[in-house]
Amino acid sequence: MARRPHGILRCIEHNLRSEIFLHRLAQVEGIVARILSIAMVVVVLVTVVDLGVVLYRSLLTMDSHGLFKTTLTEIFGIFLSVLIALEILENITAYIRKHIVQVELVVATALTAVGRKLIILDLDKVSGSSLIGLAIALLALSLSYFMIRSSN
Repeated sequence: MARRPHGILRCIEHNLRSEIFLHRLAQVEGIVARILSIAMVVVVLVTVVDLGVVLYRSLLTMDSHGLFKTTLTEIFGIFLSVLIALEILENITAYIRKHIVQVELVVATALTAVGRKLIILDLDKVSGSSLIGLAIALLALSLSYFMIRSSN
């Protein structure tokens, strides 16, 4: 019985050696990336179903304002949510394949997300400072994307 704790310590010491530890760390990263990709597939599928339900309900019920009961900005917001989820899935997939984070893809995803926010923005409910903040974020992301594209 006295040898058992010593054996555990020896096993821990063995696994904490640099090359073994980095190998174990890479295994954990791979598992987490795969779990994230499965979760994003579920998010994409659920969002597509939600979009289908919204479109079906909007087209089925006529409104005095036109064909769509739901405003087009809400429908566009759901479309863009699907695109953002697909871009995030592409980020995860690229990480699984190459084990690197593709900064250009991350910035493009962020640009899409800020663009979505601007498209669905209700100007009656947002403050001027929030609008300025979104404009600054959009400008910074656009400049970042331009710099990344230029360097490639």
